[in-house]
Amino acid sequence: MDPLSNTLALLKPRNYMFHGLDAGGDWSIHFEPRQGIRCYTLLSGHFWLTLGDSSDAVHFKEGDCVLLPSGHGVTLSSNPTLPTVDAKMIFSDVKEGELVTYNGGGDCYGLGGFFEFSGRHASILLGVLPTIVHIRKESDKNTLRRSMEQIMQELREPQPGGTLIAQYLSSLMLVQALRLFLFERAEASTATGSTDADAGWIYALADKQVGAAISAMHETPAHKWTIQSLASRSCMSRSTFAMKFKKLVGESPMDYLTRWRMILAGDRLLNSHDTISVIAPSLGYQSESAFSTAFKRIMQCSPREYRALFQ
Repeated sequence: MDPLSNTLALLKPRNYMFHGLDAGGDWSIHFEPRQGIRCYTLLSGHFWLTLGDSSDAVHFKEGDCVLLPSGHGVTLSSNPTLPTVDAKMIFSDVKEGELVTYNGGGDCYGLGGFFEFSGRHASILLGVLPTIVHIRKESDKNTLRRSMEQIMQELREPQPGGTLIAQYLSSLMLVQALRLFLFERAEASTATGSTDADAGWIYALADKQVGAAISAMHETPAHKWTIQSLASRSCMSRSTFAMKFKKLVGESPMDYLTRWRMILAGDRLLNSHDTISVIAPSLGYQSESAFSTAFKRIMQCSPREYRALFQ
């Protein structure tokens, strides 16, 4: 499995919800902070988006698609200076997939969704994404809009198996959005020739050389990887690879590998009956003590404490 698929599988998308909004006149709706990813696609009209307590509003126009991974509260409005109405007053009794008409409707029509995760390490994805992921390419926006419209249809017109289809479609849409975000970053870097980027593994996936090393570590985490062997996978010299990896990912290749192994170990401790004597060698550790030392350094508790604490 590739790194993005690996990570999303560990995050275990648990909950999703989708609604439509047709707003008119002057309106401003505030959604409380919530850990997860919000997504919006605007089918017609325009709106302003304000995150948290920020005084800066971002203007979105017809066709725009956006992901909000930060967990901040968000305000959608026709004018960012208007007083807000709590979203609970509008959406509390609305079924999934339904269209809400607010203030007469007719000026702004969009679809919105929310993804919640049950995995214990959601921060490994959400923590490295920008506060606003704006999908700008026209073909990409069309792809996401079609996915969201299909989800809405499944929820709005229940058919046998519709709930499961909507669940799969929502997971697909999330992966699509993140993949399109990576493609756009890669194209922008190629066009400008710039290597400057925010640090984080998901950004590094857009780089073919460093992305190849990350993919190798995810494919065989138990392998005895070295800086040299990973550099060879990336077709780079050892020193150049180490510097580039640290710049793009924000940590050294060996630190990244250790952290990924411990995340895998944590998932198995909670979701299997495997003992430490089984998990340790499967992740490249020849002794339980070496594995436990690494686990405690990354997870801030021993493997046994982790299993007892979170199961």
